[in-house]
Amino acid sequence: MFNIANNVTLARILAIPVLVLLMYFPNKLTSLVAMLFFILASLTDLFDGFLARKYNIVTSLGKFLDPLADKLLVISALIMLVHSGWLQAWIVIIIVGRETMVTGLRAIAAEKGQVIAADKYGKFKTILQVVAICPLILHYTWWGFDPTPLGNGLILIALILTVFSGGNYMYRFFSQVSPASGSADK
Repeated sequence: MFNIANNVTLARILAIPVLVLLMYFPNKLTSLVAMLFFILASLTDLFDGFLARKYNIVTSLGKFLDPLADKLLVISALIMLVHSGWLQAWIVIIIVGRETMVTGLRAIAAEKGQVIAADKYGKFKTILQVVAICPLILHYTWWGFDPTPLGNGLILIALILTVFSGGNYMYRFFSQVSPASGSADK
């Protein structure tokens, strides 16, 4: 159960309090360290999946923890950006709402014996969110470059993809799972 791939995923989850602490005391140095830490934690998502497939150690725990770790990492960073006043709360509310909805739909589908797997839009959404969050965490001007406008533009693109991807999950849920459930289920 606690194989190397799952341990890498758990390390990503355990990195979240460190990220939050760094972002809680914003200044130029902590923002740089927080961004680098966020990138490193995000990259573990590639590493744990690679290990699980390479060594054929894919587990139910890993299938549960991996997307949870991704969501917790991204949402924690977004909340801390709102806390610092560097990101508008409505953006985070939409992203968290989408993640909650998709998680709920997946749980209902699983209860009915169906799997709604992550698709390319969901995966690209996560990548774009991570890329957008980096300049927002960096925040301060570096050698005459202000990363905030770049981060704000990227987060809006990520938000559009987040909503689109959520709609795609809803469509897949209602076309795959809902017809099989019958009209008596509520």
